[in-house]
Amino acid sequence: MFEKLEITRMAQALAAHSGARLATIAQNVANADTPQYRAMDLPEFSKVYEGQGGLQLRSTRPGHLIGAERLSSVTPVKSGGAMAPNGNDVSLDLQMMKSIETRQSHEMALAVYRTTSAIIRTSLGRNG
Repeated sequence: MFEKLEITRMAQALAAHSGARLATIAQNVANADTPQYRAMDLPEFSKVYEGQGGLQLRSTRPGHLIGAERLSSVTPVKSGGAMAPNGNDVSLDLQMMKSIETRQSHEMALAVYRTTSAIIRTSLGRNG
């Protein structure tokens, strides 16, 4: 029943994306001292979700949305800080900021899912 609601599908996709991004960030932190290691990240959730068929944008006039990028898969992309002498570009400060942002996205997805569940339970007369 919940899978058919667009908001719950989006919240589930955001939670999954946040988990995958956090795993990528953890891998970056674990390799912070590895020579020649390049930091990775995932594309923004909005671009990934749009590319997978969710929440399609509608053009309201000719020329609207020209050049909109669509991503068809979630593949890590290089994104690091300044290059260290050993060829490593992992910035621990940047990775910590990304992990906080990712945690907030995950918590938001769970809050949306919980709220949707509560609304549906209330509408069915099950307040418990």
